[in-house]
Amino acid sequence: MSSSSTPQVITCKAAVAWGAGEPLVMEEVEVSPPHHSEIRIQVVSTSLCRSDLVAWESQTIFPRVFGHEASGIVESVGEGVTEFKEGDHVLAVFIGECMTCRLCKSGKTNICQALGLERKGVMHSDQKTRFSIKGKPVYHYCAVSSFSEYTVVHSGCAVKVSPNAPLERICLLSCGVAAGLGAAWNVADVSEGSTVVIFGLGTVGLSVAQGAKVRGASRIIGVDSNPQKCEKAKAFGITEVVNPNSCEEPIAQVIKRITDGGADFSFECIGDTDMITTALQSCCDGWGLTVTLGVPKVKPEMSAHYGLLLMGRTLKGSLYGGWKPKSDLPSLVEKYVNKEIKIDDYVTHDLPFDDINKAFNLMREGKCLRCVIHMPR
Repeated sequence: MSSSSTPQVITCKAAVAWGAGEPLVMEEVEVSPPHHSEIRIQVVSTSLCRSDLVAWESQTIFPRVFGHEASGIVESVGEGVTEFKEGDHVLAVFIGECMTCRLCKSGKTNICQALGLERKGVMHSDQKTRFSIKGKPVYHYCAVSSFSEYTVVHSGCAVKVSPNAPLERICLLSCGVAAGLGAAWNVADVSEGSTVVIFGLGTVGLSVAQGAKVRGASRIIGVDSNPQKCEKAKAFGITEVVNPNSCEEPIAQVIKRITDGGADFSFECIGDTDMITTALQSCCDGWGLTVTLGVPKVKPEMSAHYGLLLMGRTLKGSLYGGWKPKSDLPSLVEKYVNKEIKIDDYVTHDLPFDDINKAFNLMREGKCLRCVIHMPR
């Protein structure tokens, strides 16, 4: 498409979810041209994140195109977009950075007032969808909806990256790997020689481990009940693994016993609010810091005895590891290109788009870290 032509509706293939837990169906969808401040992306690679699985199993907005870890190439740009041009390589991200709101300008957070979490399945600008089937709307997910050959995102939810970086791998930086590294570096600021405990050894937990190892943590304890995950963990920096199913005492007591009173840092990477309390209990008095990263499938409310905080512990939430997408992601991609961080090791399966339901099954059965889904080119 030449830069002077007007973008038209594109008909392409998308994996559409029609109901909670139902297998995705390959459908012909119409993808609208990008509106003001939007870009349309040809998706190259997308990976399945546990958040997609949780939403697919539990949410009520359907039909829907899931997917939010994605890399691609800009196909067309909407009115008012000057940052991107056709052919740019980009990462699509589930949180935006408008760079002008109070929060963006504060330097204190990566939360954006204008482009916060999208929950209703529609675009920020007009509360409508850009996907349809025979004139009927198909809803978005997490401002990205990458389980489609083409998607439309707000330009604030995309990051231009080096064309030298392999799109089939850096898609993992759109969520999981970046979230874990950032939790260790930006949110917790893990210190050299410290003791770290990580609850949940999926992609996010193992990315926390990688980040803690880079920072020089002396002991990185992984907690997970899946023996398959435990076997792979040490390659990412985990120094020892505890399986709660093999313990005769509560896991928090085990951690406190083997760390002489508790870890310096604990990370909840499961999405279980009861586990947040356990992670707090596993921290030491005085300065123990717990960071929660998981998205709960049920019971979003949490409870903990006030005494845990009274004794000097801190609980912090982490969204996307504190990274500001536009400001920070290009340098993270550069770290990967320079072999300063690992990404490839998290990819356990490469699958064609037509096998996307296999990816969901593998994750549901705990048999993968990241499945990268490749679009036909």
